Amino acid sequence: MQHVRRSLFGLALAALATLPAFAQAPRAITVASTTSTEQSGLFGHLLPRFMEKTGIDVKVVALGTGQALDIGRRGDADVVFVHDKAAEDKFVAEGFATKRQEVMYNDFVIVGPKADPAKATGQDVLESLRRIAGAKTPFISRGDRSGTHAAELRYWTDAGIDLAAVKGDWYKEIGQGMGPALNTASAENAYVLTDRGTWLSFKNRGDLTVLVEGDRRLFNQYGVMLVNPAKHAHVKAADGQSFIDWLVSPEGQKTIAEYKIGGEQLFFPNASGAPRS
Repeated sequence: MQHVRRSLFGLALAALATLPAFAQAPRAITVASTTSTEQSGLFGHLLPRFMEKTGIDVKVVALGTGQALDIGRRGDADVVFVHDKAAEDKFVAEGFATKRQEVMYNDFVIVGPKADPAKATGQDVLESLRRIAGAKTPFISRGDRSGTHAAELRYWTDAGIDLAAVKGDWYKEIGQGMGPALNTASAENAYVLTDRGTWLSFKNRGDLTVLVEGDRRLFNQYGVMLVNPAKHAHVKAADGQSFIDWLVSPEGQKTIAEYKIGGEQLFFPNASGAPRS
């Protein structure tokens, strides 16, 4: 009997020795990012490739850019991947990251009802917003401190429109992400500013169509930053940097460029400083 016990014990040890990977905690990082990278399907395309390459799992917390940066400030993420350059530069200046790297871009568009009651169709985003405000046609704002919301507010200001003075029932702030904003606009046949990537992946379009595009002011740059481990010692700096390095590498950039819906490319890599188009 003692011999049998020794044999079983030896077999158990041998089995454990052949499975060292299962005894190790999996490598994983948290990335705070925008709803557009999540809801467009980009992360579903990118992250399996990254994990296959590195063995590092990525948990995405998708929020507006302002909220994503706040998560980084609290040290509740290892990496932030967002699209509001002014807010990102402030994040670096405050010491919450030591470096910001550009990754990719797409553009914003204004979508609205095909009948276009405000006569907003065109390439000049500022003139289009003036027409929407003048006609007081329904407009949906994310109102969530996202990069898209920040861009929208900037366009209203540049158009010379004081929202506080003209806001009424026609202007609705929902405090939610891009998907819910598009769903609300579809239900209410309203205008809304959206990034093109989320629009291309959005199915519940109703009577909405792209009305305003092509203005260079609608350029939408994305940047990525490692949360500074000097601020938060628990940040997984090595694995977080591995994710950033992969995103800006030729392989990562090629993977971004390969993501398409209906044959249309959603994001355009420019980590190497490629010219904006």
